[in-house]
Amino acid sequence: MSGSPSTAGVSTALLTDRYELTMAAAALADGTAQRHCVFEVFARRLPDGRRYGVVAGTGRLLESIERFRFGDQELQMLADVVDRETLAWLAEYRFSGDVDGYPEGELYFPGSPVLTVSGTFADAVLLETLALSILNHDSAIASAASRMVTAAAGRPIIEMGSRRTHEAAAVAAARAAYLAGFVATSNLEAERRHGIPTTGTAAHAWVLLHDDELGAFKSQVAALGPDTTLLVDTYDIRRGIELAIEAAGTGLGAIRIDSGDLGELARQARDQLDALGATDTKIVLSGDLDEYAIASLRAEPVDSYGVGTSVVTGSGAPTAGMVYKLVEVDGRPVAKRSAAKESRGGRKSALRRYKPTGTAIEEVVHPVTVTPETGPHDRVVPIPLMRGGELVAGLATLEESRGHLRTALVSVPWEGLKLSRGEPALPTVFEGTAR
Repeated sequence: MSGSPSTAGVSTALLTDRYELTMAAAALADGTAQRHCVFEVFARRLPDGRRYGVVAGTGRLLESIERFRFGDQELQMLADVVDRETLAWLAEYRFSGDVDGYPEGELYFPGSPVLTVSGTFADAVLLETLALSILNHDSAIASAASRMVTAAAGRPIIEMGSRRTHEAAAVAAARAAYLAGFVATSNLEAERRHGIPTTGTAAHAWVLLHDDELGAFKSQVAALGPDTTLLVDTYDIRRGIELAIEAAGTGLGAIRIDSGDLGELARQARDQLDALGATDTKIVLSGDLDEYAIASLRAEPVDSYGVGTSVVTGSGAPTAGMVYKLVEVDGRPVAKRSAAKESRGGRKSALRRYKPTGTAIEEVVHPVTVTPETGPHDRVVPIPLMRGGELVAGLATLEESRGHLRTALVSVPWEGLKLSRGEPALPTVFEGTAR
């Protein structure tokens, strides 16, 4: 048996559902394991009220596929689940197929072939849970975060939701939110693992620790300098602002307000800060913000936002609803016929059509064997991601993916960026595909 439980990434192999293992075992036993298959990841629909989705987690997924191994400890655990022949096969498992998909930071719509996995049935079927757990989570976070960034209209947003989700999900959520345009996170592990800028301020506990509010503010300024952000709403906000300026001077970096009628409080705080001479002191708002609350504050004197619960929970849509479906076996299209859960058989690609002005107008999903008529501004969306189990050279960095999303959002028709309910920003047209 190969591998060791201590080697990097071994644990990712157990991100496999038991039924995936039993299918692989049965296929090895009946001779179908080596049939060449194509699986596709797509969403049948967008979450209720959404007009677009954002592909996120691709980078994490590809790294996880590269590390997907069954070590001694994992194999011992599975000894009572599958037969000895399957255990021997798992001991040597390395994904050796191909992966194509939408670039990270790309927009997707109902039916978009977000990810295509090609390989033997046994090789590819093991990746279903891994692919869906990463893409469904990260895409849900990025889709919600993107709406918040649009609502903020250029004002920076900080991700601060680690306390509202699982500790591992917190790091992934910080990465997805940063991809979508958030400027920083409070999660230090996200900085270590993904290079995301971190920032943070003191909590109410810091003020409560001290005998008085002024003492707390002076201590924070002494430790962090006058450019720090002081939390002023532990007691009375107006008095808190007075004490903050007394402690730091008119060069105080920012105040943070975390509760109450945020719009009204921001206006009052701005007037008070200006009257005290702190005209450059910024106002940061936090406290159960989502895209709708941020949009409602657009006219207020707010400099930045801190968002927690709503972003790490997908703002009401904690999963992207993506599925992983077998669409081709040995070159033959196959499709699920279940009512309300139909799929379209055959390997597919997608073409995004654009006006000469750069505005996207539709998503054309088509069999890879059929090339639709292409205009001078149209673009093939999926790109190669893995070949023969190895990453394709030159894949985008996280920073490059942030830029890709910014460009993609500029191309969306203006009505597609509305927060109100409506149809997807781009219609999906299926050419040459049949259910």
